[in-house]
Amino acid sequence: MKRLSRSFAALALASLVLCGVAAQAKEKKPKHKKNQDLSANPLANVNSKQPDKELFDKAMIALKKGRYDVARLDLQTMLNTYPDSEYRMRAKLAVGDSWFKEGGTAALTQAESEYKDFITFFPNAPEAAEAQMKVGDIYYQQMEKPDRDWNNAQDAEKEYRNMINMFPDSPLVPRAKQKLRDVQEVLAERETQIGLYYETRDNYSAAIARLKTVVDTYPLYSKSDQALLAIGDAYEGEAHTIQMATGLNGAVKERLHTMYEDKAAAAYARVITRYPMAPRVEDARDRLVAMNRPVPEPTDAAIAENDAEQKSMQPIRFTNRALDIIKRGPTVVEAAHVGEPTVEDPKRTLAPDVRKEDNALFQQALNEGKAAEPAAVKPTGPNEPPRSDQPSTVDLAPPSGGGTGVGVSIVNAPSGDAAGTPSGTAVPAGTPGDPNNTLVKPVGPTDTTLPPVDKPAEAPDQVNDIKPGTAQQQTAADAKKKKTKADLDEESSSKKKKKKGLGKLNPF
Repeated sequence: MKRLSRSFAALALASLVLCGVAAQAKEKKPKHKKNQDLSANPLANVNSKQPDKELFDKAMIALKKGRYDVARLDLQTMLNTYPDSEYRMRAKLAVGDSWFKEGGTAALTQAESEYKDFITFFPNAPEAAEAQMKVGDIYYQQMEKPDRDWNNAQDAEKEYRNMINMFPDSPLVPRAKQKLRDVQEVLAERETQIGLYYETRDNYSAAIARLKTVVDTYPLYSKSDQALLAIGDAYEGEAHTIQMATGLNGAVKERLHTMYEDKAAAAYARVITRYPMAPRVEDARDRLVAMNRPVPEPTDAAIAENDAEQKSMQPIRFTNRALDIIKRGPTVVEAAHVGEPTVEDPKRTLAPDVRKEDNALFQQALNEGKAAEPAAVKPTGPNEPPRSDQPSTVDLAPPSGGGTGVGVSIVNAPSGDAAGTPSGTAVPAGTPGDPNNTLVKPVGPTDTTLPPVDKPAEAPDQVNDIKPGTAQQQTAADAKKKKTKADLDEESSSKKKKKKGLGKLNPF
């Protein structure tokens, strides 16, 4: 009896439970409209029935679902239909985002064009910094490894620098700086590998040029200490080459060897003073000790700065190396996350410049032991007083009237020397009147023969002209030529003149 009552009680309880479930099933909950995620659309996150906003929201939903062509069609429709819409600026930027998210070389090229058009049309808008940042990201995504093509890395560095310089107050600047550090890590790695390769081939000029570019342009490079050590080793190699060269003077060799050793020591010292917490600092100290050069001590500020840089760099792990084999882009986990990257590109060091420095050192070593050549003396002019250290430009040619040409006239005694010796008398040596006994010998040439006087050439005769002075010269000559009486008697009688006047009466 008890068992029967228990079964009835269980059956009643089960019926009540089934009735409650059925009643609950009949009461359906009201269907609520699903809210769309409009986080990619901050300017349109407001419920509105405006047609331009409806098109914009529809395009944002299609962009989120990956239907990029539909999103671009809706955005272009909105821009063409409602050119004065308050969403036109964001719609223009969304067109570039659709190409950027689609990916591919052609799509990224189109996205870059859209972003640059946006910057041109809206340069003062806050979204212009976002557009410039996306342009840098386009090249960042296409970067190759350090030993491959580096054009995309160069373009990415350029665009990130433009973003930092053009929009310094943008909240995206910290992200742009970190991206710039990553890109510069890749570029510095490429230059370092090339420089080390040249050093293995003993091409020290090319190696120094590449490595100097690294340490001057990318100070935040994770292996800057290695680059500086390689620069010092290259200068050591040049010093050894000079030491083993043949055909050079020993003193010149020694001077050149010392010059290259000084450059190597400066590179090693820079490792200690700039990167005191780097892993290769001890190698730099050992090299300086081996060269018998002083080891500098870094400052506290340099230690703190480099310690923060070293702590921000992550070491490469096994997973990073495995992914580096698979993925296309470079691994940038070793890039620093602190410090200011180089925003302005300094002048690169080229191999011809290094060779010019080597030639200058060689010339300096050659000229160091030579005496300085005296400066050229400018002669004095004709109207300037003579000086003992300068020659004179006065014409010392003998005058037309004669002379010795040395400014001294020689006067001979008419009847003897100063001692009263008659002329023509032989004077023995040692006598008081001997000119050899004089203490001062005469100055001038021994040959006192006067040079012939140059007669000026006569002017050619002129036709139908009387020479000036001819008549006077002839009259004077005739006056001097007076014949004597004897000469008149010798003449023939036929040539006698006829008598005139009373002379005719004289028979003689």
